Amino acid sequence: MPFHPFSSHVLYEDHHLLIVNKPAPLLTQAPPGVPNLEELVKSYIKEKYAKPAGVYLGVPHRLDRPVSGVVCFARNTKAAQRVHAQFAEHTVRKVYWALVEGLVAPDAGVWDDWIRKITDEARVERAEAEAPGAKLATLEYRVLQHLDSVTHLELAPLTGRMHQLRVQTAWRGHPVLGDTMYGSPRAFGPPAELPRDHVVALHARRLIITHPFTKQELTVEAPLPAYWSPLLDTATAR
Repeated sequence: MPFHPFSSHVLYEDHHLLIVNKPAPLLTQAPPGVPNLEELVKSYIKEKYAKPAGVYLGVPHRLDRPVSGVVCFARNTKAAQRVHAQFAEHTVRKVYWALVEGLVAPDAGVWDDWIRKITDEARVERAEAEAPGAKLATLEYRVLQHLDSVTHLELAPLTGRMHQLRVQTAWRGHPVLGDTMYGSPRAFGPPAELPRDHVVALHARRLIITHPFTKQELTVEAPLPAYWSPLLDTATAR
């Protein structure tokens, strides 16, 4: 069987689930003709299992285009229903790693903010609790390392709001490196000519779900992209 180029991104695979490490700046889903993760995964399944017809793939969650890391797909409708329910009920645990501007203090805590989407824009803004469309965003954070004017954070969202991690760090003066939309002054990752091809220093590091059929807890971790290494290799662990 020929080696599919996407094989190296597969983190976990069985008859019900396919969990992969999404590269940035790839879209999770897109219209036909636009490169996206869903089509790559379908291509991988079609080739590996020699499926002549279409491939079913459930997509219970997504990552922003400039963000890398763990994405879980379902390979049949029953698995899709059960995994989607876990995301809807917020029983899935997600852990992200981020490199942010400045030195974050204290070393751990919980951030609460009211967020709402800006009409007709792919951005969010701070809102008052009683404002129309406002939703509470809650995030646990922990400092992993202090670097030179940069902090390596572990982030665990307790809610699932649009751009939540990116704005909750930025609003405290610590935007994610490379996230010019929310105030980062510096570039991050490989050079890119088009704004849509820039990446940010946010990575979905770990996903913890209940397997839809075995009911066992499943923890999947995604290795960091290579372009994080120059910063982390110079770090002194706390």
